[in-house]
Amino acid sequence: MTLLAKRLYQREKSVVCVAFYQSPVGKIKLISKEDKLIKLEFLNQDANLLSAKEICEKCDEVVLKQTREWLDEYFNGKNPSFKVIPLNPNGSEFAKVVWELLLKIPYGKVCTYGELAKEVARITHKNKMSAQAIGGALKRNPIPIIIPCHRVIGANGKLTGYAGGIKRKITLLECEKADLVNLYHF
Repeated sequence: MTLLAKRLYQREKSVVCVAFYQSPVGKIKLISKEDKLIKLEFLNQDANLLSAKEICEKCDEVVLKQTREWLDEYFNGKNPSFKVIPLNPNGSEFAKVVWELLLKIPYGKVCTYGELAKEVARITHKNKMSAQAIGGALKRNPIPIIIPCHRVIGANGKLTGYAGGIKRKITLLECEKADLVNLYHF
């Protein structure tokens, strides 16, 4: 491969591809780069606008198809494996530790910010970790639903702190048939 061909290939591989998905919780924008999902955002969220040069006009990228299929299964009440989608969320090392733990919360179950904080403290060899720090990492989760930050609740059972809105959080938990009996949102 010539140097010019190599540079063109590298430049081509850094193109961002975008697809859209209509879901029961609203329209979702899917963004991939270098064959990995980097972002899933609800369209009413503040979004970083991508320049026309960065976006593929015809994106048939495999990861976007896999993500749409995953979402179809999810919204049809099935428990799809996140492992079928190559993920590359952008964030701090701390946030990535938190997001990895989110992937371990079982489908249809919830855990508290405090429980996550204790586990992050254990993993990072800290004496203590605040639930607020966990909340900050969840707020910056670039791939909600698939990295399931909606499964995290307040210690007292309060459905709180979802960047996509509490109504969406409830809908997502209902899709998973989570037990919402002792949870509240007022």
